[in-house]
Amino acid sequence: MDTKAFTRALKKSENYNRKGFGHAEEVANVMQSTYQSNLIQELRDNNYTLTRGHVTIKLAKAFGFCWGVERSVAMAYETRQHFPSERIWITYELIHNPSVNQHMRDMQIGFIPVIDGKKDFSVVENNDVVILPAFGASVQEMQILNDKNCKIVDTTCPWVSKVWNSVEKHKKKQFTSIIHGKYSHAETIATSSFADKYLIVLNMAEAEYVCNYILNGGNHDEFMAKFSRACSQGFNPDQDLAQVGIANQTTMLKTETEQIGKLFERTMMKKYGPDQLNQHYQNFNTICDATQERQDAMSGLFDQKLDLMVVIGGFNSSNTTHLQEMAIENNIPSFHIDSAERILPDNRIEHKPLGRDVEITEGWLPENKIVVGVTSGASTPDKAVEDTINKILAMKSV
Repeated sequence: MDTKAFTRALKKSENYNRKGFGHAEEVANVMQSTYQSNLIQELRDNNYTLTRGHVTIKLAKAFGFCWGVERSVAMAYETRQHFPSERIWITYELIHNPSVNQHMRDMQIGFIPVIDGKKDFSVVENNDVVILPAFGASVQEMQILNDKNCKIVDTTCPWVSKVWNSVEKHKKKQFTSIIHGKYSHAETIATSSFADKYLIVLNMAEAEYVCNYILNGGNHDEFMAKFSRACSQGFNPDQDLAQVGIANQTTMLKTETEQIGKLFERTMMKKYGPDQLNQHYQNFNTICDATQERQDAMSGLFDQKLDLMVVIGGFNSSNTTHLQEMAIENNIPSFHIDSAERILPDNRIEHKPLGRDVEITEGWLPENKIVVGVTSGASTPDKAVEDTINKILAMKSV
């Protein structure tokens, strides 16, 4: 399928909208009252620090809603305002935040159901309105909606679209796209749909495995078993790794994406020689500014003495999980919660440890004076951060 031709034609269609509907001012007022916070503004004005009683809160200097997420949420509100009585659907969660997605349901916006791991688009009727979330949607999904003559409201983050453009460039030169991401994540699924040949690597260890295969060969069946759900149909590692381009899920760890890119560059240079590198390797900078800023701000917190970290964001939010990883790497006790409701009475907290299911920890707040670092993922509104800080202060009887 010529994905570039299809998306170009779709964007020219009168059923396609990517710019909103002219209700920005009214929606901005709703967004401010629903998601913004006076307490967070107070922290910003006080060098991101708040001390009350025995508790000092240190807030990361970049946190919460990124521009792409805020744009997506605002466009969803605009869509309901512009189509007050039409059936409206979202192809996935609008963003990885439970409260925001609940607000969508409260506005009678539906979510495409998932049955046996696959989205069931049969619920969408001809001429319905369908919102593409911040993560984007696959080409195949867009084609289904186009065939149903749906009104498509595209809130895909421009940084995600930038990655898609890179993958299109790989395809044009018949390069295989090496995508640093999670194969089951909505964004990576969308990105891979624009590729001809692709291989998804989760981390540095998987990248090293692939690079070792490029240089030394290996067991073909073992390779295919390892990446059975993370490669394009008909992928052959003995043929399809001769020319590779790097892409990424925009919410992955910046440093790891950079390391993976450099590893593949060194590998192709060693295999084919420096003078042939450009014929075998491509890399465009597709690391999201917002993701990078939040990770850099998290690093800035580690220059201060912290007793613990609270990381706020959806449990399925990749960028939030990576913030938690950074706390763990710096040996700081961390608690990943998706809302203030996870902070329970009697000094208990319901949280998600890295790589494990949600659990309850008792006595999580130390006695006496404490310094608590706080940050939040790019899909978390300021109001959720305020509610969390207030719960912590209340538990310490401030």
